[in-house]
Amino acid sequence: MTQLKRFMIERDIPAIGQMSAAELCGAARASNQALEQIGTGIQWVHSYVARDKTFCIYLADSEATIRKHAQLSGIPVAAVTEVPQVIDPLTAKG
Repeated sequence: MTQLKRFMIERDIPAIGQMSAAELCGAARASNQALEQIGTGIQWVHSYVARDKTFCIYLADSEATIRKHAQLSGIPVAAVTEVPQVIDPLTAKG
């Protein structure tokens, strides 16, 4: 099995921060359906919803798989950034 890498996907979605729970549910459903179509090699971890953007954390085998998911789900991608490391307050304890 291929090792999955962590990616942050930035999406420009006007007024997403004002969407209702039902509208966000529809977006999540579209994402889940695309994930089912792709099968292995990608996993949605979670998303942060801001005013006009989302920042989504995915595990995937490649950026190409992330972009395929975007195409299948109809949810646009503004930027894809691989995140090789994560730090937090515990990192300072070395």
